[in-house]
Amino acid sequence: MGQCGINSSKTVLVFLNLIFWAAAGILCYIGAYVFITYDDYDHFFEDVYTLIPAIIIIAVGTLLFIIGLIGCCATIRESSCGLATVEDQVNHSIQKVYNQYNGTNFDAPSRAIDYVQRQLHCCGIHNYSDWRNTRWFKESKNNSVPVSCCQPSISNCTGTLTRPADLYQEGCEALVVKKLKEIMMYVIWAALTFASIQMLGMLCACVVLCRRSHDPAYELLVTTNNYA
Repeated sequence: MGQCGINSSKTVLVFLNLIFWAAAGILCYIGAYVFITYDDYDHFFEDVYTLIPAIIIIAVGTLLFIIGLIGCCATIRESSCGLATVEDQVNHSIQKVYNQYNGTNFDAPSRAIDYVQRQLHCCGIHNYSDWRNTRWFKESKNNSVPVSCCQPSISNCTGTLTRPADLYQEGCEALVVKKLKEIMMYVIWAALTFASIQMLGMLCACVVLCRRSHDPAYELLVTTNNYA
């Protein structure tokens, strides 16, 4: 229950980091829009007053981006550390689930194992011989593994261990770990890509700010001796 709460909190934190990035991008866009839209009007006023709102907007956007980036880096760092221990966690969990298998579709662990074995083309934890140590195998006493271990090309496969060539040879643990690592890496790369896009937007806004601050001001020429 505690681990579930921790995982939920991590999910919320990642979601908040994405909100911070989205808000940062919007604010930086608004700041740049202010400089571009009022290009022909800001010289009628003192520059210090017209630049303040846009500067504040971009500064707040930059702060939100930094907060989101720090949170994302912390999550990625923890995920990277988790990649080293995910195999041990999966090994413990998968052994527990296999021991709960009863061969019926009414039981959630049984449905999950059959689904994984069919989808990943695997059998057992390390190989099909792992089924010998399960409670279901010992109670059934038919010297066979679940039909979900059968290769689809074998039409008359019953899961019997007397015909091991009909069964998937690779275990499910390694494939499940590989799948989880692929998903975690996709999440990490997606976060880094999103961060890069937001950084590019901030750089563009800063370029606009620098160019606008160096634009020559109009000089108002007042003459008093040219009246008719």
